[in-house]
Amino acid sequence: MNRSLSAFARSCGGELIGTDRQYTGVSTDTRTLKAGELFVALRGPRFNANDFVNAAETTGAAGAVVDTRVDGPLPQILVKDTQNALTAASSAWRNQFHFPIVGVAGSNGKTTVKEMIAAILERAGPTLATRGNFNNHIGVPLTLFRLDPAHKHAVVEIGANRAGEVADLVKIARPTVGLITNAGAEHLEGFGSLEGVARAEGEMVAGLDPTATAVINADDEFADLWRGMTRARVVTFGLAKPANFSAHGIATTISTTTADGFVTRFEMRTPRGTTQVELALAGKHNVVNALCAAAAATAAGASLEDLRTGLATMRPVPGRLQFKTAPSGAWIVDDSYNANPSSMKAGIEVLESIDARRWFVMGDMGELGDFADASHQEIGRFAREHRVDRLFATGRLSAQAVEAFGTGAEWFADTEALARAVNAELTREVCVLVKGSRSNRLERVVEALTGVINPPGTH
Repeated sequence: MNRSLSAFARSCGGELIGTDRQYTGVSTDTRTLKAGELFVALRGPRFNANDFVNAAETTGAAGAVVDTRVDGPLPQILVKDTQNALTAASSAWRNQFHFPIVGVAGSNGKTTVKEMIAAILERAGPTLATRGNFNNHIGVPLTLFRLDPAHKHAVVEIGANRAGEVADLVKIARPTVGLITNAGAEHLEGFGSLEGVARAEGEMVAGLDPTATAVINADDEFADLWRGMTRARVVTFGLAKPANFSAHGIATTISTTTADGFVTRFEMRTPRGTTQVELALAGKHNVVNALCAAAAATAAGASLEDLRTGLATMRPVPGRLQFKTAPSGAWIVDDSYNANPSSMKAGIEVLESIDARRWFVMGDMGELGDFADASHQEIGRFAREHRVDRLFATGRLSAQAVEAFGTGAEWFADTEALARAVNAELTREVCVLVKGSRSNRLERVVEALTGVINPPGTH
């Protein structure tokens, strides 16, 4: 594989200025750039990364991709638009590989499903997976540049904030297997309606080649829409409606003797046979995630035994229904990474299944546009209907949930005051679910409740 500056320049229509060199990888951030990597100087609304080319040289970069020549000895690839160059070059790099590549789209569960698929496929050989949630127009190209001849499979997460974004990313990633976890009320501000979200996520299967496999949630109300959008072979998963991959006999228990806490067991039925699955995760939604991952991994060549053993190694993604314990002995369910209405309800259903006094720490859900007030009111009512005993909320919009919940709900102006109030009453008989969008920084509440840090204002 040719990792030369001249090859990169050819793939994006750029001009190489200076000495041709080999590069070891691609970076867009001088803070994490490693010696030998190629620095792509992107422009943003508040910065021009051309200003960091000299810093990249000091770090030991092999070269830089720029839209304006920068004085200095570092070899540069001059292009009209550095973002377009990154996209084009990553597509050319991806096209050199011919092993299965799984594309992961959907409103909820993308990162968990991605990790599940990677855990399964690792049983059959080295597998590349998106780091964290690097799933946008920058993250997907950077993931593709990590492809290596030693890999046997890859799993690429693809996110959506606007119509057309998934389609653009599918064009460069060219998945051989494309899946949609579900369509939920995420980013409604950008899509206008739930159907708008569904059509945007459907771009994943619409962009697949006829020889590829589309993995679709049979239980989703937009399943028929997605079937109609794809030319690929369709494989389905689900719990409620007939599907190629299904689960039966689902049972979740809490084990205080294991670090993971939750254990979910079920029988998975697939076109290749039946197997018993044990997951260190809670909730029926994670069973559905496992079915989705199994369907995609099978399409990428995994065996039935790979499904069973791979899923058994899966551990909670940080901040997603992680089981933790407070010094008081109370259970803390850390679901603080992010939130939308669908994932809020899934978390509450997990809390409802636990035999304890059920407390819910809630933060605002973002990017809901005109649906924001109604969505927060709905979550307040849902929590009350699903046996939540206390609601502790912070954030302007979450005040709507407090009002809808009624007696037993309390609103706080900041996370510090909320954490102090919860800690003041926390006992071993309580289980606390902590969930909100990233902007709420509710991981600080989790840290305060578990004793990792003291709540501000305490000694």
